[in-house]
Amino acid sequence: MGGRRQFGSVRRLKSGRWQASYWWEGVRHLAPSTFETKIAATRWLSTVDADLTRGGWVDPRAGQITFGRYAASWLPLRTDLRPKTRELYAGLLRRHLLPAFGQLELGRISSSHVRVWISNMSGPDGPGEATAARSYRLLRTIMNTAVADELILKNPCQVKGGGVERSPERPIATVPQVHALADAIGPRFRAAVLLAAFCSLRRGEILGLQRADVDLLHGTVTVRRAVVSLADGTLHLGDPKTAASRRTVAIPKVIVPALVDHLEKYAELRPSAHLFLGEKGGLLRPHVLQMAWDKARRQTGLEHLHFHDLRHSGNTWAAATGASTRELMARMGHASATAALRYQHATADRDRVIADALSQLGEQALAPVTHVERYRAG
Repeated sequence: MGGRRQFGSVRRLKSGRWQASYWWEGVRHLAPSTFETKIAATRWLSTVDADLTRGGWVDPRAGQITFGRYAASWLPLRTDLRPKTRELYAGLLRRHLLPAFGQLELGRISSSHVRVWISNMSGPDGPGEATAARSYRLLRTIMNTAVADELILKNPCQVKGGGVERSPERPIATVPQVHALADAIGPRFRAAVLLAAFCSLRRGEILGLQRADVDLLHGTVTVRRAVVSLADGTLHLGDPKTAASRRTVAIPKVIVPALVDHLEKYAELRPSAHLFLGEKGGLLRPHVLQMAWDKARRQTGLEHLHFHDLRHSGNTWAAATGASTRELMARMGHASATAALRYQHATADRDRVIADALSQLGEQALAPVTHVERYRAG
């Protein structure tokens, strides 16, 4: 009984090199390059044969589409993206991905191409590590889709840690500093500062709050929507950042009086009325709140604090109370434990609580009357 017929064919060219080819789906495919020996050409055919057998073969013509052309069709098909995310992706493509890869065929983008590019992006002449990481994550996502579309066999984005943002640690405000900022920003926005810090709300979530979202009877605030400002100045009121961002947060009693005062003086009575209104009664534009915040920072000498640092501070305070990772995730509105774990680093106050607890254990062990003696005496 004869063996299996050899897959493909090889022939020697006039140059002395060897060419390999094979037929598949009625089309003759040539190897992308010639080979020095017949054995090398035969080995290449064996690799292709194995790919076909296990279903890992990709038509070599598929990867000939350029990255720029593929990306131009990829972004419109991502109907799941939020407007702000779509705007971010379009900017990263325009400024960083298309200049580097736009004219390259998908199949010719190699791991070395990506490695050199991300190194330059992260270097002293690049836009910085944060932008480099965001751009790399977008490139990796697009190329993953190309793999799923069977245009390329493997994603060339293989740089370990390439998509990790190493942003500098933000400062943590103290409780007295937050109250000072709330006083300095004025009565119209006092509640916004306190909600950001004590309830860990994002700025867009605060601007999206309606009167019905604040339940003073049960002491909760519910995040159902968020406001984002697009590059063209358009305000978009839509879903929060993630599904986990839809949440109900318990309000610390210390800020309840400020919320009561705000509802009485600045919010309309309609349940659907926004908590923070613009001067003409519409949505409050983020830059208006930012201007008031900048003035408060100058008055208090806390220019180094960003508005988002209020949420960062509140998350840190919550972690210092001993809240579990799951509890922090629920309060912060994160679907991943990564961000919550970031806030569970040891703080001086929490470390003192731990030290005092250990001291109590030690004192009990050194007590003159043992537990056994207490039991017998009882």
